Amino acid sequence: MRKKDKKQFYYIKDKRLLLHVCCGPCSTTCINRLIDEGFKITLWFSDDNIYPESENLKRYENLLIVAKEHNLECLYKPYDHKSWLEAVKGYENEKEGGARCGLCFDYNLKTAELKAKELNIPYFATTLTVSRYKNSKRLFEIGDKMDGFLEFDFKKRGGYDESIRLSKELGLYRQHYCGCEFSLAESNAYIAKKNTEKS
Repeated sequence: MRKKDKKQFYYIKDKRLLLHVCCGPCSTTCINRLIDEGFKITLWFSDDNIYPESENLKRYENLLIVAKEHNLECLYKPYDHKSWLEAVKGYENEKEGGARCGLCFDYNLKTAELKAKELNIPYFATTLTVSRYKNSKRLFEIGDKMDGFLEFDFKKRGGYDESIRLSKELGLYRQHYCGCEFSLAESNAYIAKKNTEKS
């Protein structure tokens, strides 16, 4: 059952929460917000969409820097990119933000839901909503079908800009693409076009 994003989640007594995290920079402001709301957070890095595996590990290592800052437990799901590719099969050529991304949201939120149940943690949320490039409404529609999902729109209250500031402060690696090989190709094409226009 979804709980709407209010100023304070005052009605929740058991504030244990599993936070699905896409990367270190995005986690920064989300963690601060949740701590301010009184949640007891466990971090969950389960991002089979990220390509290549070296990129997945690099983002995880930078998340560990943030976890150490807050003395938080950070769990890592073994990399399984093949399963993710199977989940988005047939949608490889969709543009960033299209149907493939919806399937990816569903995949990652389901892993969080299952892990929260395994750990007997009553609630879960995702850092994906902090990005100005992610459709929070779409994420909420998907999460609403899952048990224990809490609706936090972390990009509100200047969350995105704050995440950039905090990541620079901590010296975190900031990637230039969402995660999968398809978004990487699209990002590289955009960068190449910009460089061509400048020359």
